[in-house]
Amino acid sequence: MTNMKHGTFLPLSRRAALKGLGAGASFLAMPWVARAQTSDVIKIGFPMPLTGPFAAEAKDQVKSAQLAVQQINDKGGVVGRKVELLVRDDKLNAGEAATRALELIENDKVNAIVGALSSAIQLATNEVTRARGVLYISISQSDSINEVKDFSKFTFHEALNPTMTTAAVAKHTFKKGAKVAYLCADYAYGHEMLRGFKRAGDAIGTVTVGEILHPIGAPDYSTFIPRISAMKPDILCICNFGRDQANSIKQAVDFGLKDQMKIVVPVILHNQRLAVGPDVFEGIIGGANYYWGMEDTVPSAKAFNAAFRAANGGATPTDYGAYGYTGVMSLLMAMQAAGGTVTEKMVASLEGLKYDVAKGPQYYRKCDHQSVQSVLVLESKKKADMKSDLDLFKILATEPASESVLRSCAELGFPT
Repeated sequence: MTNMKHGTFLPLSRRAALKGLGAGASFLAMPWVARAQTSDVIKIGFPMPLTGPFAAEAKDQVKSAQLAVQQINDKGGVVGRKVELLVRDDKLNAGEAATRALELIENDKVNAIVGALSSAIQLATNEVTRARGVLYISISQSDSINEVKDFSKFTFHEALNPTMTTAAVAKHTFKKGAKVAYLCADYAYGHEMLRGFKRAGDAIGTVTVGEILHPIGAPDYSTFIPRISAMKPDILCICNFGRDQANSIKQAVDFGLKDQMKIVVPVILHNQRLAVGPDVFEGIIGGANYYWGMEDTVPSAKAFNAAFRAANGGATPTDYGAYGYTGVMSLLMAMQAAGGTVTEKMVASLEGLKYDVAKGPQYYRKCDHQSVQSVLVLESKKKADMKSDLDLFKILATEPASESVLRSCAELGFPT
């Protein structure tokens, strides 16, 4: 097994992979079989957009997924079988994603697939896996994948979804009567975040004053700035991802929008905050599945951070990177409980799984296989308040794991 650093591959030592795995990592209680590994290798496909505007987040997910696999291999594998992670580049393209998933299933004979970093891309991957009865765990935000039309018993969604993410952010930023404008990427992620914010805003009593859609990968947002300013909102919600987040926020700040209104995002990205610096992001509020600062209060986060740092030259795990770890680790735990890789048994194990590997308690809701988990609300710190270069955010709130923030099973189309 290897890990990536500065574009090269370095060996991941057993000591590095296991360092820091002390209190709080509940998976250590699993009865991992520490006998000689057989030649029957368990293969997990891991398609990610390693090239394109989401590449930074994707590469972090690979590192965390590799860590999960290495830890389990160093403990004897899954029921004595070595685990192999097969990483593929889906290039953030639905057709490419479907092709890579098909190759992983038919050529590489994977036992399951984890991955995809886009709402549309994970749906394309899911079309292939469910048609062939292969277990798939998605690790990117999506509401659609939980709905009956895209769901299958083989489909699990380990990431947060837009409904729960926007509800948490709105709870701590929206007020009754506030005027809200939206700048959103014109694809599934932006549309679903817009719908989630408006749903939460309607419940709180906010007023939508305008919606603007922009193409993914837009280099210039200057034409949108006067339109947003003319709406005179109290709050501007910017709903996009990857480099789009950094570019749009930077231009909004350059044109003075942050002085006129509060800027919030559904997901505030560690890598994009690093890319443009503290001054641009200062005061921006957004949601997150994970932040390394959780280690002060969450034992499993402390253990995950320590293991990741040891395996990656002291680097800190990121928000989206953590999905690679939690998604793969939940699958490996389910395989162990199932006694192997029989798909029906793995599905049953995941449906009954209670896990805490990086951020506190999680479990999959049975009707739609959505991972029920906490949602963080973060505020980007100003430079003067940062204790180190990685002290990026203040944790404003931690919304606990609860099914109450999800759309009901009936609303998703499941029989009641």
